Amino acid sequence: MGTENVLRNLQLVDGRTVDIAIRDGIISAITPAGRAEGKTVLDGSGLYVSSGWIDLHVHAVPELHPYGDHIDEIGIQQGVTTLVDAGSCGADRIGAFYAGSLLTATNVLAFLNISRIGLERTDELSQLEWIDRDKAVQAAAAYSDFIVGLKARISQSVVKENGIQPLKLARALSAETKLPLMVHVGSAPPDISEVLELLQPGDVITHYLNGKSNNLFHTDGTPLQGLLEAVSRGVHLDVGHGTASFSFRIAGQAKKAGIPLNTISTDIYRGNRLNGPVYSMSNVLSKFLYLGYSLEEIIHAVTRNAALWLKRPELGEISVGQQANLTLFALQEGRKELTDSEGDVRVADHYIEAKGVFANGSLITC
Repeated sequence: MGTENVLRNLQLVDGRTVDIAIRDGIISAITPAGRAEGKTVLDGSGLYVSSGWIDLHVHAVPELHPYGDHIDEIGIQQGVTTLVDAGSCGADRIGAFYAGSLLTATNVLAFLNISRIGLERTDELSQLEWIDRDKAVQAAAAYSDFIVGLKARISQSVVKENGIQPLKLARALSAETKLPLMVHVGSAPPDISEVLELLQPGDVITHYLNGKSNNLFHTDGTPLQGLLEAVSRGVHLDVGHGTASFSFRIAGQAKKAGIPLNTISTDIYRGNRLNGPVYSMSNVLSKFLYLGYSLEEIIHAVTRNAALWLKRPELGEISVGQQANLTLFALQEGRKELTDSEGDVRVADHYIEAKGVFANGSLITC
C-alpha cells in the first residue's frame, strides 16, 4: 500500500475547511482540517479546492488557425482538468484529434462539427455538401466515448446563404446519432427566434450572453420569449465567452431577469488567450464574481453543472474512492481590470486565480 499524501487546510466553496488524503491517485479520506494522517504534500491554507474545472467550449487543435491552441496550455496549466473541444473537428480529422488528445495531461472530450471539414475554414457550413451525413454518423459511432455532442455554428458568417438549413440538417443528425446539439448563436440571418424553435431538451446554446444585434434579449433588457421557453423545456445555456460573444451589459440583464447560470466556458484559443479578452478560465470566472454571483454558483458552473450535462457526474464531485481530480484556486483581493468582448472594461476588487491541479496522480502548479 502506498503512503497517504495529504493536501491540508483547503476550503470548500460551502465554507468547510478540509484535508484531502490521496493514495495512488485515489482519494482515500476527506476529513476536517488537521485530521488526515499521512505525508503533507501541500499546506493549502488560504486556498480553495473544487473538483477539477471543466471548460465546455474551447478550441484545442494546435494546427488550426485562427481557432486553435495547445491542449495543456488551456487545460491543466489554467486549472482546467477537463476540456471539451467545441467542434474544431468534423469527421475528416476527429480521429487524429482523438489520438493526439491521449498524449496530454488534460482530460479531453469533443463536440463533432456537423461539417466534415470542421474549422479548416471559418465558413464551414456555407456548402451544404460538407455536411456529410454518412461520415458524421460513422465518426460518432467510432468515437462514442470521446464525442459528447454535435456542434453547429449558426451565424451569418458561417452559413452564408444557407440560413437555417444547416441547423435543420444538424437536427436530423442529432436524431440519428442520439447526440445533443451545441449551437453557436451570433449574427443574423438566421434570426435567433428561428434557431431557438429548433432546440430540444439537452441541447446547448453557446454564446448566450453575446451583445450582437441578433441576441437573446430585447432592447429594454428583458429576455426573448423564445429564450424563456427554451430554458423551460431544458435547453442548456453556456457562456462561451470568446473574442466576440460576451457582453457585461447583456450578462447584467440575464442576471436581473433570473436567467439560470448553467455553465461558464471560455471559447479560448491562441489569439484570445494571448491578446484577450479571454486570457484564462480564471479571468472569465472573475467576471461573474464582479457581476455579483456567489463563489459557489460560479464554481458549480465549471464543475457540477458541466459534469451533469456531460453525464459524467463523477467529474463534478470530490469523494472517497474516486480518482483525485481537483483544482486549487485563490480568491484574491486587489484591483483587476476585466474586459468583455465589446471593449467594456470593468474594475473588480476581488478576482479568482487558479493555483494548481491534482490530476493523474500528481500535484501540478498552474
